[in-house]
Amino acid sequence: MHDEMQDNQKVNCQHLTMKFRIQIQLDSDVPASTQLLSQLSFAIASGQYPSGYQLPSTRALAMQTGLHRNTVSKVYHQLEEWGFVDAQAGSGIYVRILGKQARNHFDQFPQATQAVQKSVSELLGLGCSLEQARELFLSEIDWRARCGAVVLVTAPARDLGIGELMRQELIQSLGIEVQVVPLEQLSQVLASTSASTVVTSRYFADQAEALAAEHSARVIPININPFTKEIDVIKNIPKDGCLGVVSLSSGALRVIEIIFHGLRGDDILVLTAQIEDVARLRAVIRSAQTIISDQASFEALKVAVDKMRPELIRPPQIMCADSYISSDSMAQLRRELNVM
Repeated sequence: MHDEMQDNQKVNCQHLTMKFRIQIQLDSDVPASTQLLSQLSFAIASGQYPSGYQLPSTRALAMQTGLHRNTVSKVYHQLEEWGFVDAQAGSGIYVRILGKQARNHFDQFPQATQAVQKSVSELLGLGCSLEQARELFLSEIDWRARCGAVVLVTAPARDLGIGELMRQELIQSLGIEVQVVPLEQLSQVLASTSASTVVTSRYFADQAEALAAEHSARVIPININPFTKEIDVIKNIPKDGCLGVVSLSSGALRVIEIIFHGLRGDDILVLTAQIEDVARLRAVIRSAQTIISDQASFEALKVAVDKMRPELIRPPQIMCADSYISSDSMAQLRRELNVM
């Protein structure tokens, strides 16, 4: 059974690898290891390499990318330190299955009745009585309901913009109150709340879970959008064109630059700006033929473009990106937080 599960994981991973193909620009000023690390972490954070699936071996990925196996090994080691993957001796590198809470809250049961029946049978097999099993189920349901009382979004203090982006999307889609908390202050905030749910990107889930465990708080890691539509736009920009990207998040902009560089290399110029950086934003508007903006920045970008229109020979085409949080994760959050 174990061998069959491993074989299924490998088959599925091969399918995913074809779906998200790593592309390294070997003659670039951006270190190849940085390109590989950014692309792999994006594939994991966007759910294109989901929990439990096997990543290519160092030999296979080295052959695919043209990198040395030692470079691939160092990148895999970095992903392991970040909590993105687990190395299993004699087996391979697997995308980390997040903590018990995350697995419970994000497992999808197409046949709910069978899932409940199986759970009850397992409890009985452990020696629980039916009454004890009922109490365990009710206690878990009650705990989850209480945890929804306070919803926190967390991200590192150096990039609270990504937290604000998630917060705005949660408010808009779910209609709930959400507070952004720096990851460095999460433990302190959780200590002062009686019941809370922490929502964060997989980029920061490992750290958030470690902090939340001290306070028995629930952590729900979300997958980010794979941005397939936006990537298709990038692929079709004419050579020597200029692309602008605007976001609340400095971290997202750094990742985007590297991902897009992997797609096009030096064929196009990519300029980025946070919406509040007026000087840099004006430079992007003046130079780019196409500008992609996150949803939180889009309205402000339109205003900025309109103000500059008299001085522009040809105003850029602006495009609002899909939401940062994937639609599947948003639907799961709706269920987990009991939002109608």
